Amino acid sequence: MKRLLTLSLLAAALGLGAPAQAAPRAWVTSGDGLQLMQAQPPLRPAPAPRGQLIEVDPAQRFQTMSGLGASITDASAQLLMALPPARRSALLRELFGRQGDALGFSLTRLTIGASDFSTRHYSFNDLPPGQTDEALAGFSLAPQRADVIPVVRQARAINPRLQVMASPWSAPGWMKTNDSLIQGSLRRDRHGVFARYLVRYVDEMAREGVPIFALTVQNEPHFEPGDYPGMRIESQDRAALVGQHLGPLLAGRQPPVQIIEWDHNWDQPQAPLEMLSDAQARRFVSGVGWHCYAGDARVQSVVHDAHPDKDTWFTECSGGRWKPHWPETLPWMMRHVVIGSIRHWARGVLMWNLALDDQGGPHLGGCPDCRGVVSINTATGTVTRNLEYYALGHVSRWVRPGAVRIGSSPGRDGIDSVAFRNADDGSVVLALCNSAPDERWLTLRLNGRSTTLRLPRESVATVVWPGPGRLTPR
Repeated sequence: MKRLLTLSLLAAALGLGAPAQAAPRAWVTSGDGLQLMQAQPPLRPAPAPRGQLIEVDPAQRFQTMSGLGASITDASAQLLMALPPARRSALLRELFGRQGDALGFSLTRLTIGASDFSTRHYSFNDLPPGQTDEALAGFSLAPQRADVIPVVRQARAINPRLQVMASPWSAPGWMKTNDSLIQGSLRRDRHGVFARYLVRYVDEMAREGVPIFALTVQNEPHFEPGDYPGMRIESQDRAALVGQHLGPLLAGRQPPVQIIEWDHNWDQPQAPLEMLSDAQARRFVSGVGWHCYAGDARVQSVVHDAHPDKDTWFTECSGGRWKPHWPETLPWMMRHVVIGSIRHWARGVLMWNLALDDQGGPHLGGCPDCRGVVSINTATGTVTRNLEYYALGHVSRWVRPGAVRIGSSPGRDGIDSVAFRNADDGSVVLALCNSAPDERWLTLRLNGRSTTLRLPRESVATVVWPGPGRLTPR
C-alpha cells in the first residue's frame, strides 16, 4: 500500500499523470441520440497511431475554471416549485450535485427583476408613472420569494460551491427616459440611485441566504426589446455608472462582489473595449461577459489580449425549436459555446433557462420557441433532458471548480477539443467534439502515452485520465 502511494505521489510530482495501471475512460453522446453520456470500455494503450492526433499538454496552463450551469429564471423556478418536493429535490441533485451521474453545475445566473421568461413584467421597486423613490423605500424582493429564492437556496444546499451572478433586464421605469420597463435608456441623473438599487439587491439577497458573487449592470445593453423589459445603456454610460457610482459602492466589500462588463453578443467587441478604455471604470471591472447570438467566440481572445487582467465569462446562450435536430445542433453547441468559449478564456459557461415547459414557457413576450436545459411537462411532470444538458454535462460532470485549462491540439477537420486538470486529484479531462458527417478515429496522447478512441459522427465525448488522488490501494 505504502509503495503504491509513493509511486502515485512521485508520478504527480514529475507531471507524469496517472500510473500505467490507471486506464483512461471515455463517455460519448451521439447526435443520433443512441448514446447519451454512455460509458465506453476502458481505453487501452495504442500500439500504433490511428487518425488525427490530439496532444494534451499539462505544461500549458491557462485560466482557472469556476464552472458551468444555466440561469434560474422566473420560469425555471416556477416550474421546479410546481414539482412534488421529492421530484424537485431529485432533479436539483441531478443538476447541481456531485454524486453518481449528477452534472455538478457550479454556476448560475439570476435576473434582477423580470425577463421575458416571467409571467409578469416587474422590477423590485415599481411605481405609478410620474412617481420616484430616491430612498428606495419601496424596494422589495417579494416577486421572487415564492420561487426563485427557494430554488437557489435548495441548489446551494446541494452544492455549497455554487456561484450566483445576477443581471438586470431593466432598471425600474422611473429611473428611465421613458418611465417604462420596456425600451428606453437609463437616465444619467439616475445613475446614482440605480447603483444603490443594485447594491440593495445584493444586500437583500444575502439576507435571504443567496450571496451574489458578480453583477452585470445590464443584460444586452445595446438591445431594446419591444415586448419585455430591456434598457439601452451605451459604453460611455456604463463606464460612468461603474466608475462614478457602482464601483465605489462595492469597493472593499467582503465578500467581494465583482462587476462584469458587457453581457451581450460576440459581434460587438468594440463595445466592451470602449467601456474598458475609461481608466476610472476599468479599475472596478473584473471581467467581460458574452452571449452567443451573433458573432464568434474568437473575439473573446481579442478583448482578453487587450485586458489580460480581466476574466472572461460566457453568460448566455439558448437552444430552441428553431434548431431541433441533434446531429446539427449538439456539435454546434459543443464546438462554439462550450469548447469555443473556454478555449477563448471563459472561466464559466452559462446556458439560458435551466428549465422550461414543453411549450418553451412560461414567458411574456420575447422568445416564443426557446428550449431549457431540461423540459418539464406541466401535465405529467416528466423531465426531458435536452441536448444542452449533454453539451454542458460533458464538461461539468468531470471538471470541478478550481480546475485549470491546459493545452490540447487546436481544432481541425471537424474535431475540436479542450482539456483540463482538476486541482483536487490531478485527473486530466479532455472534452471532444466531432462535427463531421462521418466517424473519426483519434489518437489521444498525454505525457507520452497514447490511446485511441472512435468518435461517432456528429458526437461529443469526454475522456478522463484518473489522477493520483483517485487511486484507492487494495
